[in-house]
Amino acid sequence: MLKAVIFDMDGVIIDSEPMHHKAYHDMFNEVNISVSSELYESFTGQSTLNICKRLCAIFNLAESPEHLVSLKRKHYKRFFETNSDLSLIDGVEDLIKDYHCNGLKLVLGSSAAMTSINQIFDRFDLNQYFVAKLSGADLKESKPHPEIFINAVKASGFHAHECIVIEDSTNGIEAAKGAGVFCVGFDSFHSKNQDYSKADLVIKKFEEINFNNIKHLV
Repeated sequence: MLKAVIFDMDGVIIDSEPMHHKAYHDMFNEVNISVSSELYESFTGQSTLNICKRLCAIFNLAESPEHLVSLKRKHYKRFFETNSDLSLIDGVEDLIKDYHCNGLKLVLGSSAAMTSINQIFDRFDLNQYFVAKLSGADLKESKPHPEIFINAVKASGFHAHECIVIEDSTNGIEAAKGAGVFCVGFDSFHSKNQDYSKADLVIKKFEEINFNNIKHLV
């Protein structure tokens, strides 16, 4: 029986991709590198530090990965603070409340930094619904490694077979499956060129996975 749901954040709870895209590309310009669309899309779901490590290796940069992280976060912080149009993805708040009202334990497993997670959760008053929030930036490994979801399952207090993960990225889906968790792939227009073939269920709207529809999935 389903007892816990693990949510990704970027692309699932919040459409922050435009801000991330702008922040990353402003950082790329600062360090004078040209990142193809294909390479950029392959970063989806990974932590900022791991992305910056890849950039330093690919482009043989003199700057440290940590410096690139600081540049990217500087731009993102500015956009976050000035973006009054930022909103939750359609249907996700109702889904979160639906799960919470029906007794499911909710955990966040995001590659975002905890500062970014807290900014989103404070802005939209989401802390009341979640028993735990995990940041991939605090871990040794990044998605597609399953570490974050292994830890999220532990944080839920249940077993992997009693949980599901909701993810929108190739890397996130692979991480969920590596942790032995049933994975719902959220294929929305916010997600670009991601592979959902390894997901156990693929949806386009959150109404498809309300509590009554998924309570017997696992």
